[in-house]
Amino acid sequence: IEVETQFPKFSYITTLDDITVGYYNSETYFPEGNTTKEDDVIDSDYIKGINDYMYNSFVRRSALLRQHNQNDIFLTGLNVYQTLVVCELLELDKPGKMLTKDPAGGCTTDELCYFNNHFTYTATVNITQEVLKPHLEEFKQKYEKFYHKVCIDTLRNYLKKRQNEVNRKEKPRVRFIQKANSDSGGICLSCLATGFYPSHINLTLFRDGQPVADHEITGGDLLPNADGTYQMRKSMEISAADKHKYTCSVTHLSLDNKLDVTLGNELLQIQKGSDKVLMILI
Repeated sequence: IEVETQFPKFSYITTLDDITVGYYNSETYFPEGNTTKEDDVIDSDYIKGINDYMYNSFVRRSALLRQHNQNDIFLTGLNVYQTLVVCELLELDKPGKMLTKDPAGGCTTDELCYFNNHFTYTATVNITQEVLKPHLEEFKQKYEKFYHKVCIDTLRNYLKKRQNEVNRKEKPRVRFIQKANSDSGGICLSCLATGFYPSHINLTLFRDGQPVADHEITGGDLLPNADGTYQMRKSMEISAADKHKYTCSVTHLSLDNKLDVTLGNELLQIQKGSDKVLMILI
């Protein structure tokens, strides 16, 4: 059953680490970032070679799963099929593993991993074991002789052109904030690190030199900023009479040393409804 939607019939996004480098919308491939006309042609031609195969693969999987329908996720008129393809380069430019994960209707059906000429296949929905496994050997051959090489070559191509973006380091701006909580009568302490890249960061709250227990802390999610950097905030609530010393400790690839921001006892004497902020910009 064909259903009209506002979405492209077939689309994908290409990323280098967490940087979007291109988008395909069923008809055109759009390189993103600082590219030349020559790069645009190379990228389009390079990736166009797998567009038809990927789309036809979706169509074949859809037909097979519908033909052997045993699950409600394949009964609706509108079905969404997705594929996540990941390949990696290790140190010394050595090809690492390549992983393909296929969901249908929001549920992962199967995964295929290729590394050091060895395949690992996992079917997470019973129907895929019966329907797709007979086609597995053919797919493995395409994987080994075509997919893996194309993915690694594409990765090297983008890495060569975008290495300055991938390897850049942005230092975090750290704020340790305290705010009176009018509902509880206590104080909310928040440590915010923002504007950093790459995304991995260690942000820890200490009380008198000892890590605060996880169950006392809220937040800690890694969130993206509009400029391509990241932020993380961790918070906890203390009583207004608390006399302990609290420290926010941050380690990141852009910092030569660990950064510690401390709220001493004198900063905890705040008036109801007021904020005090200790900010370090580096």
